[in-house]
Amino acid sequence: MTVSLCVIAYNEERVLDHLFEDILAQSFDKEKTELVFVDSDSSDGTRNKFVDFKGKYGKEYLSVKVLDNPRRIQAAGWNTALMAAEGDIIIRLDAHASIPRDFIENNERLIGEGEYVCGGARPNNIEEPTPYREMLLAAEESMFGSSIAGFRRRGTESKRKYVNSLFHGAYRREVFAKAGGFDTSLGRTEDNELHYRIRQNGFKICQSDEIVSYQNIRPTLRSMLRQKYGNGKWIGLTLGKCPGCLSLYHFVPFCFVMAVIICVVLEITAAISGLWWLSLPFYALCIAYGAADIVMTAAAVITAKHKSLYMIMLPVVFPLLHIVYGTGTLVGLVQLPKWKKSLDGSAEKEIEEVRWRFCK
Repeated sequence: MTVSLCVIAYNEERVLDHLFEDILAQSFDKEKTELVFVDSDSSDGTRNKFVDFKGKYGKEYLSVKVLDNPRRIQAAGWNTALMAAEGDIIIRLDAHASIPRDFIENNERLIGEGEYVCGGARPNNIEEPTPYREMLLAAEESMFGSSIAGFRRRGTESKRKYVNSLFHGAYRREVFAKAGGFDTSLGRTEDNELHYRIRQNGFKICQSDEIVSYQNIRPTLRSMLRQKYGNGKWIGLTLGKCPGCLSLYHFVPFCFVMAVIICVVLEITAAISGLWWLSLPFYALCIAYGAADIVMTAAAVITAKHKSLYMIMLPVVFPLLHIVYGTGTLVGLVQLPKWKKSLDGSAEKEIEEVRWRFCK
């Protein structure tokens, strides 16, 4: 079977050289590999790097395509890649990723064994390790700092299981013929929504510990908080369009933020009215969360590969991540009615365009 490896990038000039090294080192036959690079109107040298790669290595591959996504929307970029991909198997790969040499080979083998959608764990990684970034990695790898999603951590045993969603998935062409393309009205959650439609069309999503890829974390706390806020906001908005593609754990930070707001209001009311018992929920929340924060910080430090004094920041970083993510969800829910009114149906038409393209 032939494979189309698709990469969408916006201003990723800095990381592409490492990704190119990983792609060139793949054990899967280059003559059966099509590379589809999509530049989302970058203002740096991202597109030039794609073009240079094609000029230098294009003859070694089945095909190398460099395409443009002027809308910059990530889902639109993936649809651009899908409309051009010719492989029997289509693999989605983020520009900030790192893949071992057997990544394509293992995905192709699982698809060949009868799976329609497959992928593996996607642990986090650091581009240029420093003690500060090791601390951020420890926060991101902790279930307390990220989520309980299974794809974020690699299992210790070789096994397969069926999941609701995964990163860097590999798909048979038939999957898009039934499910269609990505929903361009969504941001950050377009993969959750697509996988929901894939499951609704009768396909299973197989996660195997034989497959692994790595995602580079944001290099600063500020950029990580910005990412968490955006993720949270799109959870709130997506609830109005595809609640079935979300899980309860997506709303844990939102519940925490709401609990903080309610407890603070009760504490202020207690101070004004003199009703001391109204302060009890506030103190109970502080004690419960504080205990969890300390325990999870200790666990993160113990399991961290590299330890430093920066780890003392974790008890502050964890609540920051939770509050920013939960606040994002709250903002998304507030903006939801206005956002839904702005939808014009064009995203659904694009989903169908991709579907019909794969039906041919």
